[in-house]
Amino acid sequence: MGGPPAIHSRHLAASGDHNSRIRFLMHLPSRLANGRAWPLGATADGEGVNFALFSANATRVELCIFNHDGTTEITRFPMPARTGDVWHGYLESVGPGLVYGYRVHGPYEPERGHRFNPNKLLLDPYAREIVGEFRWKNEHFGFEMRHPDGHRSFSTADNGRSALKARVVLDLPSTGDVRPRVPPEQTVIYEAHVKGLTLQHPKVPEELRGTYLGVCHPALIEHMLKLGVTTIELLPVQFGIPEQHVVARGMTNYWNYNPLAYFAVEPRYWSRTTPSPESEFREMVDTLHAAGLEVVIDVVYNHTAEAGETGPTLSYRGIDHQSYYRLQPNDPSHCENLTGCGNTVNVAHPRVTQLVLDSLRYWVNNFGVDGFRFDLAPAIGRRAHGFDPDAAFFVAFEQDPVLSTVKRIAEPWDLGHDGYRLGQFPTAWMEWNDKFRDTARGFWLQHSRSRGEFARRIMASSDIFQGSHRAPLCSVNFITAHDGFTLEDSVSYKEKHNEANGEDNRDGHSHNLSTNCGEEGPSTKPAVLMERRRLKRALLATLLLSRGTPMLLAGDEFGRSQGGNNNAYCQDSEISWLDWSKFDEKLCEFVALLIRLRGVHGAMPNAMWGGRMDAAHAPYDLVWYNPHGGVMTAEDWNQSHEHSFSAIFTPSPGTRGPRLALLLNGDVQAVQFELPPGPWQRVFDTDLEEPFQPASCTTRYTLAHRAVAALFSLPVGTP
Repeated sequence: MGGPPAIHSRHLAASGDHNSRIRFLMHLPSRLANGRAWPLGATADGEGVNFALFSANATRVELCIFNHDGTTEITRFPMPARTGDVWHGYLESVGPGLVYGYRVHGPYEPERGHRFNPNKLLLDPYAREIVGEFRWKNEHFGFEMRHPDGHRSFSTADNGRSALKARVVLDLPSTGDVRPRVPPEQTVIYEAHVKGLTLQHPKVPEELRGTYLGVCHPALIEHMLKLGVTTIELLPVQFGIPEQHVVARGMTNYWNYNPLAYFAVEPRYWSRTTPSPESEFREMVDTLHAAGLEVVIDVVYNHTAEAGETGPTLSYRGIDHQSYYRLQPNDPSHCENLTGCGNTVNVAHPRVTQLVLDSLRYWVNNFGVDGFRFDLAPAIGRRAHGFDPDAAFFVAFEQDPVLSTVKRIAEPWDLGHDGYRLGQFPTAWMEWNDKFRDTARGFWLQHSRSRGEFARRIMASSDIFQGSHRAPLCSVNFITAHDGFTLEDSVSYKEKHNEANGEDNRDGHSHNLSTNCGEEGPSTKPAVLMERRRLKRALLATLLLSRGTPMLLAGDEFGRSQGGNNNAYCQDSEISWLDWSKFDEKLCEFVALLIRLRGVHGAMPNAMWGGRMDAAHAPYDLVWYNPHGGVMTAEDWNQSHEHSFSAIFTPSPGTRGPRLALLLNGDVQAVQFELPPGPWQRVFDTDLEEPFQPASCTTRYTLAHRAVAALFSLPVGTP
């Protein structure tokens, strides 16, 4: 059953005029019923709405009801009941559409970690839909600056009118089990930004460009399927706000790594051709699923938009600062800043663990997402004394009947002490492998990596993952990601060029491991362009034929550039948007053929370990050779002046199939490789204008400098 339509807040006049307020109040009870302590958030049941809010240290909680657009407070109710640390109440005769917020009373004692301020209207951490558009104002801060020495005192300014509010909504029906469930060994990830992916795509209708519906437009689906990727990984799509200092420069947090509401869909990518951002996001996922594509979303549970102790009071800080954030043990007036964003979410707290798990489960059940990439993931696995792979969050995640079935990918570092944790996450987790990135770039672009280190990265970083009983596919290999140079810029710029960010080129790191091939930036010189093509192909071949799970940055397949900007987080501009008019058809076709080769030949992406650096104990399926045809020795592996070698993959005894020879020449001159007895058939050579041009050879093959080639041959004696 539903309440009488006249009492739903969506029927209130948007202006919140006096008569509308009176009519609304006439239908409301004078007080809240006790309701129940679960589930957390606002839950409509057809007769009314149950409200439940966690706060361990509050002394009083008020529920504030607003008109439809959130500009006028209609009434407020004290929450009548508390069960444990959950405050709850039930409001009869209302339903979906109701707009609300909280005022939470308690001590304002920063020295004890308490920052309660009932003058601040607070957003429900479980808000499903956000009402209002955030503007940075002094009234959002829980303190006032009153003394030259920087002393901060309690703020009495009320932000009720301008604060963000929540709207009660009904959850979408469960998606059921309709996910593509791409097997790990077939997974190829495509990292993309919702807006940047399609804003300049000529085949996407103008009203859908830069939106969720743009991502699932037939033109984009056709491109991804032709390319051969299986899983699109979207930069954050949970509701966030840009940082104050970024807004002050006239910019925004384009990447959206500054979250505030973990259950709400980011509305900036809503086309407004559908009923709501929620319904449009669901339509996007359903459409991609129908095409066989998975959707993984980047999630940021390590910090919130409330920043450090000098940040605004928008939600968690005012509800229970001491519980939601990690505070410095010796000075609770300061947040622990393990993220570089001012605060660190205290996921070790049971109720915060619950918040994160409830949120993740909501995105799977309500929207059908297939997995998550966790930003600064060690922060969510930290206990009091550091990171722990057996932390409560990981244990709860792995036993959850919903979450344990989805992909989980960790960015395995944060900014805290001992925060680099590559290879140390739970068994089923995949991890971004920056060592693969750095080694591949160093080997091809700067000759700064040995053959031994490069071979280990090709083999899914066995030195990192194999000893901890992790599968090779746990290594998410990447050459580039949203943060840093694009592939094109990696071979076009020696230095970062972030001047457009407004920070005098101080932002972004300088460890790019890049080259400009003789000319900084765009070039028309044939020799420079040829060298850049050769290096891009070598890097792509390394990425897509290595063991592990490959991740391709959207646009790298056709030569996208950011003009040398390696930190475009604030660039909602042509710098970040993919320029489809400069589409490199040949490079895109090369990537597609590599992915196809990866799929048809099981040697490189094998889910099992194989191939030891010690040739004397090498399994039968893989042997490493120097260019002269000799088996690689320990001395060969560690030589710093030579960068050419080969890997020969042979089917196990009793199985049939071609041998694969992968020839790698990172040297600055051509190298002649001696091959095992053939005949051999060339599959591709990255030095060629047409890389996948077949040719036959016997026991010798000359490979140009900084190039990769692959050859097939049936084993000797095969009938």
